Amino acid sequence: MIKEISVAITPDKEKNQKFIRDRIFEQLNRDGIDFKAEETELVFVKKSIDARHKNIKLFLRYKVYIGEKPGDALKKIPQWKKADGSKTVLIIGSGPAGLFGALKLLEHGIKPVIIERGTDTSSRKRDIAAISTRGTVNSDSNYCFGEGGAGTFSDGKLYTRSNKRGDISGILKIFAHFGADEKILTDAHPHIGTDRLPSIINSMRKMIVDCGGEFHFNTKCSGLITENGTVTGVRAVDVLSGEERNFMADAVLLATGHSADDIYRMIARVSPQSLEAKTFAVGVRVEHPRSLIDSIRFHGKEMENLGAAEYRFTTQQMERGVYSFCMCPGGFVVPSQTGPEQIVVNGMSASGRNSRWSNAAVVVETRPEDIPEKFRMEAKENGCPALAGLLWRSWLEHETFVHGEGQKAPAQMIRDFVDGKESTALIETSYTPGIVASRLDQWLPEQIASRLKMCFRYINRDTMKGYISDEGILIASETRTSTPVRILRDRETFECPGLKNLYPCGEGSGYSGGIVSSAMDGENACCKISQKLRMN
Repeated sequence: MIKEISVAITPDKEKNQKFIRDRIFEQLNRDGIDFKAEETELVFVKKSIDARHKNIKLFLRYKVYIGEKPGDALKKIPQWKKADGSKTVLIIGSGPAGLFGALKLLEHGIKPVIIERGTDTSSRKRDIAAISTRGTVNSDSNYCFGEGGAGTFSDGKLYTRSNKRGDISGILKIFAHFGADEKILTDAHPHIGTDRLPSIINSMRKMIVDCGGEFHFNTKCSGLITENGTVTGVRAVDVLSGEERNFMADAVLLATGHSADDIYRMIARVSPQSLEAKTFAVGVRVEHPRSLIDSIRFHGKEMENLGAAEYRFTTQQMERGVYSFCMCPGGFVVPSQTGPEQIVVNGMSASGRNSRWSNAAVVVETRPEDIPEKFRMEAKENGCPALAGLLWRSWLEHETFVHGEGQKAPAQMIRDFVDGKESTALIETSYTPGIVASRLDQWLPEQIASRLKMCFRYINRDTMKGYISDEGILIASETRTSTPVRILRDRETFECPGLKNLYPCGEGSGYSGGIVSSAMDGENACCKISQKLRMN
């Protein structure tokens, strides 16, 4: 017999295995289950923390094996085959959707060929460092573009609620197989860490290449090759030499991420009806000292054994959602711009989550009808109304640059922002390019600024007293939570109706948000591709 049992304990009892085992046996007795202790084995499944009240609790879930042995199910992974080259799928982008899509193709012996505009992880580290040290942004190799996608150097969070999209545990097992700590299989909010994720991505690449796949870095898709409305390949340019090349394939997986503006414009030129505007979110990064957030969340108690405290909130302000996103306990604020006259911020944590700061995006839901008329008219005049949100996002990122200083981001103390005052002095932050004082409340779009103020007041009053403090700072602007454009696809086949043989997937196509949901979407799309290719 196998039974799942959860036990609630205080944090000081977490390492006391006898205490936990006794609590589980007590529950079995209450449930009237006949068992022998010596024939019962416990397998830890999941841990979560409830810090909503002063008496903090841990909830530990176990699978209890009564009279039988646990299998090795937690470590079971797919079998990848050597591709014979008879069928080839071109994958544009090496983020989680592209990588896990490639692995799914190899389960069927289909050859994946991945083209990536950015560099491999080693070279990418140097390009990312140059943003802070030299103030230069490589438009093709940065926090958003390069091997592993946007998540590689911005945290590696694996938590998702997308449990209807696919097998979340299957994605986590694959990450663990390639080197992630096995605690991701049981943590309530699993997290790899930006210090570990690059080597895991490298191991995935090695497996794909060993099975006959190909990687082409510094290779940017510049156009689609079509025949009678069917995509048969792509044109690509070497970003270093300028040399152009055609890549032909039996199918094309589009997994380009949420920041590849040029891909949306490329599709708008050939098939504008294949794009639609979607809701996205825009706001700021809020950073506090980690000690302050820990004190708020743990009610002033010393809880070092629980690690850096997390928080999450969602509110409604003037008929729009305002919520925290991508919370980075013990983390850093990082520059995520992909062009020379933009400033975009994001957050990340190393695996230890042990920096002096904690940060989160706080963003405002932005619907297509919220986009100013100026940008809607411009998009319409350019032949693709769906691009209005993209134009507005680009404008805001440039406006943020204008109010910054080089790569230094505009910032304002949270109390001053709420009170509508200038910040005469700023505090130290984790943002290495630096910050410059700015009245964010005056130049952020009113629809964003007003709702943020209302949200901060509400959170400080009702859920996190002390959130508005002299130690909290806002850094602008957080604009890349998701894409403002969706690339349409058929619900059943995953093909783009206006461009047959093109399979949009992942965050960039508007079908996922985060590493795990993108990985599952890439897998699902490649399942459809595999089915079609096996039939032909």
